[in-house]
Amino acid sequence: MSDQQREHKDDLFDEIDQRTNLAMSNEMEMLTFYLNDGQLYGLNVFKIIEIIETPKEITRFPNAHPVIKGGVDFRGKCINLIDLGEYLGMEPVDLTTGHSYMLICEYSTTIQGFLVTQPNILVTKKWDDIIRPEGEVYESSCLTAITYHDDEPIQMLDVEKALNDIIGIDITVSEELVERGKRVVEKRHHILAVDDSKAACMLINSVLDQMGIERTVVDNGPEALKLLERSIGKDGKSTYTVVFTDIEMPIMDGFTFTRKVRKNPKFANIYLAVHSSLSNKTNEYKAKKLGANDFIPKFTPNNMARLVLEQIEKANRIAAGDELDGSVSQEVTRTTADVA
Repeated sequence: MSDQQREHKDDLFDEIDQRTNLAMSNEMEMLTFYLNDGQLYGLNVFKIIEIIETPKEITRFPNAHPVIKGGVDFRGKCINLIDLGEYLGMEPVDLTTGHSYMLICEYSTTIQGFLVTQPNILVTKKWDDIIRPEGEVYESSCLTAITYHDDEPIQMLDVEKALNDIIGIDITVSEELVERGKRVVEKRHHILAVDDSKAACMLINSVLDQMGIERTVVDNGPEALKLLERSIGKDGKSTYTVVFTDIEMPIMDGFTFTRKVRKNPKFANIYLAVHSSLSNKTNEYKAKKLGANDFIPKFTPNNMARLVLEQIEKANRIAAGDELDGSVSQEVTRTTADVA
C-alpha cells in the first residue's frame, strides 16, 4: 500500500469515527449559509464535498431550467451550478459583478453545485432539537425543518424536492421487475418506510405502487418504532416484509432508528434497509455497522424494487416451508391415529 493510499484509508476511518460519534448521540453537524434574502439556512456537512468561490468560467446550457446557471468544471467533471435562492423565489445571484460561493454536494451518487451568497459557520445540533414545521403552507414548500442557534432560526431545505423540481427524478421501475412482481407479490406483503422528504416519499409510493405492494410511509422514527411494536404478531414476527429508513430526519435520525431497532429483540428478524441520498461508502459502512441489512441510494427505483422483490421471494419460500411442515405434521398425526 502506497503512502497516498494509506493516508486516504486513514482519512476514511477518521470520517467513519466522526460519523459514528454523531450517530450514537443522535446529532448532526450542519454548515449554515446565507442566500439573497439575508436569512440563515443549513445543510448537513456530510453532503458537502467542498466549498469554493463561484468560478468565473461557466458553460451555459441551452433550454436548461432557469435556475441552472450552467456547468462548471469540478475535478475534471462538468457539474450543474444551481441558484438555490432563485429556485426559492429570490433575486438571482449576480454572477458578473457579485461575489458568491458554491457548495459542491453529493446527492444519490450525483454531484451538484449550489450557489449561495455567503457560507457562515458549522453548527452541531441534536436531531430532537430540529423541528418539523406543520401546516398547509409547509406541505407545498421546500422547507423540511427548522432549528435555532443563538435565537436565530436556521431553515433546512428539502434539497431532494428541489432537485426533483429542477432536474427531475426517474421513478419508473423496469418492465422486467414489474412482471417479476406480478408473479410473487401477495396481499400479505407490506412495506414500512420512514422519510421526511416529500420527493423521497413520492418515489417510495410510486415504486411500490408500480409493484402492487401495500406500504405505510411515515415521516419520523418514533412513529415508525410504534408501528413496529404493533406489527409483531403472536408468532413473534412482524407484518412488515421490509423496513426502509432515511438518515436525515427531524427528532430521530436514521442511524439512531437503526440502532434502536437492532437493540430490541422483538425486531431481530426485521429486514431493515437504509435509503438515503447520503450515498457515499462511509454512510453505507456506518449503516451496516449499526445493523442495517442493506443500503441503497435514493432515487434509484430499480434498486429499491429489486431489494423488495428479493425479500418477498424469501418470505414466500419461508411461508411455503412453514405450510409444508404443517402439512407433514398433520399427516403424521393422522397416520399415528390410524395405526392406533
